[in-house]
Amino acid sequence: MLIGIPKEIKNNEYRIGMTPAGVRELVSHGHQVVVQRDGGTAIGLLNEQYTAAGATLVDTAAEIFKSAEMIIKVKEPQPDECKMLRPGQLLFTYLHLAPDPEQTRLLIASDAIAIAYETVTDSQGGLPLLAPMSEVAGRMSIQAGAHALEKAQGGMGILLGGVPGVAPAKVTVIGGGVVGINAARMAMGLGADVTILDRSIPRLKTLDEQYGPQLKTLYSSVETIDAEVSHADLVIGAVLIPGAAAPKLVTREMLKTMKNGSVLVDVAIDQGGCFETSHATTHEEPTYEIDGVIHYCVANMPGGVARTSTFALTNATLPFALALANKGYQQALQDDPHLMNGLNVHCGKITCKAVAQALDYDYLTPTDAIR
Repeated sequence: MLIGIPKEIKNNEYRIGMTPAGVRELVSHGHQVVVQRDGGTAIGLLNEQYTAAGATLVDTAAEIFKSAEMIIKVKEPQPDECKMLRPGQLLFTYLHLAPDPEQTRLLIASDAIAIAYETVTDSQGGLPLLAPMSEVAGRMSIQAGAHALEKAQGGMGILLGGVPGVAPAKVTVIGGGVVGINAARMAMGLGADVTILDRSIPRLKTLDEQYGPQLKTLYSSVETIDAEVSHADLVIGAVLIPGAAAPKLVTREMLKTMKNGSVLVDVAIDQGGCFETSHATTHEEPTYEIDGVIHYCVANMPGGVARTSTFALTNATLPFALALANKGYQQALQDDPHLMNGLNVHCGKITCKAVAQALDYDYLTPTDAIR
């Protein structure tokens, strides 16, 4: 298979869809790989490393989209990229379609086949291609929140861990999944007073057994969220409904009860955000203020640590990319129901139920789509 890896073009996005080691693996299986020149240079993945791994370098994304049978990316295709997709071409990347009707419309119009990293599942009920970036984003959310709490950044001027004789900051994490656990671990490591909210009693029990009294756990409800955010210095939004738009758990009314200079970090912003007042920001301008509360809503948080993220992502995606290339997408999907769950768009049809419901499209099952 001819596989193309274009340079990412989203604001301040320096990740790349495959490391040189990943390219070498694909080439060793008999595939051709075309990489856009300087696609990984900003994070120390040099053109020479890609050519040594067996890739062919080209100067433009247009050359890749014109020739490749499968496109491997990191972020969702931007409008110009969507317009370069060809009927029957395979796209393997993050999509986050539920809050993005324009991208969805363009992918439908392209007649391409789009497999979303974030809806591929595993036998334990997890999301193996979302997990590495969730780990990164969860950990980053605390360092981003701690920075935003500094007075010069608009925050109230609180050190997350406090000092002897001065209380630490109060951190509330909404959601006990991969993002939430990693955020809580980082916050506890810095000495903060941490509470995590979740609707799963088994998950709360596991967290309690794992961390003991160092981590407070609460069942998530409107009342507990309302009470917690009103006292918090830093709130991390870490909720996820796979493939669907994130629920709005912190309302504008709740915002009015929060401390002046407190901080919200919305890690769910790729799926539309879990705070009513959230809108996507960039690494260039990461924060804004509403009702005295600082909002950090960067839609590609892991792009801030692009080298770490690229290696972590390639480790997770490479086995699936190999399966798609070795078998062809139809056979690969038939052989692996978890990869089948990643199929979001197929030749003009929506094949992810959560996306179809969120954007009011007819739904075609992935099994029926690839027959």
